Parts: sequence; C-alpha cells; structure tokens
Amino acid sequence: MAQQQLVYSSKINKIRSFALILIFGGILLMYVGILFKKTPWVMAIFFILGILAVVFSCVVYLWIGMFSLRAIPIICPSCNKHTKMLGRVDACMHCKQPLTLDKDLEGKEFDERYNKRKYRNVKSIEEITPDK
Repeated sequence: MAQQQLVYSSKINKIRSFALILIFGGILLMYVGILFKKTPWVMAIFFILGILAVVFSCVVYLWIGMFSLRAIPIICPSCNKHTKMLGRVDACMHCKQPLTLDKDLEGKEFDERYNKRKYRNVKSIEEITPDK
C-alpha cells in the first residue's frame, strides 16, 4: 500500500483563505437576496447577512495583517524563499514544508497540536495521546 503524504498549510494562509471565503460567501448571499425581489424583507435579510460577512472578512484581514507583522520571518530550507512562521510549528507558505524553530521538536513528527498551550511543555505528542 502506498503511504498517504500529508500536505500542510501555513496558519497565515489558512486564515487568509477563510477571509476570502467570507467575501465570496457574502457576495453570494447578496445575489441570493436578488431572487427575493417580491418579498423585500427577505431580500433585506440576505443583503444584511452578505454585508456582515464582507465586513467580518475585512476585520479578519486586518487582524491577520497585524498578526503577520509579529510573525517571525525565516528562509525555508527546502525552497529558499522567505516565509513567515507563527507558533512553535508551522508550514512554509510556498512549498508546504513543515518548519519549527524549537530545538526540542527538530526531527519529530510534525503536529499542529504543538502550538496549543496544553502541549507546550510536552517533548512529544505520544506522551499525551493514548494508544488505541
């Protein structure tokens, strides 16, 4: 059997993708509102929900932009491009290579749970995860 290769995504790109989905979802909601021209109150509800989704996406873009300024800029060892890293473990924005700056985690299995407070002082995830 061929082993499935996991593809990781950087946290900044995940949040930006979420904000982009909110924009398209908001615009789609407003288009659905046009279908209800005969009932203005339903049309208004869809328009308001669409506008709220677009405004919320702007807030998310502002938040991730400010968060991105505090991210650690590094050069990816596999693709040699500049990327930003959030937390103890992250993935390259370009080649999806798992990255860490924590010397204790080098050579260990990549797991995004290392970024959570519960797992901060743990040397490996296997210490906490029970065997099945």
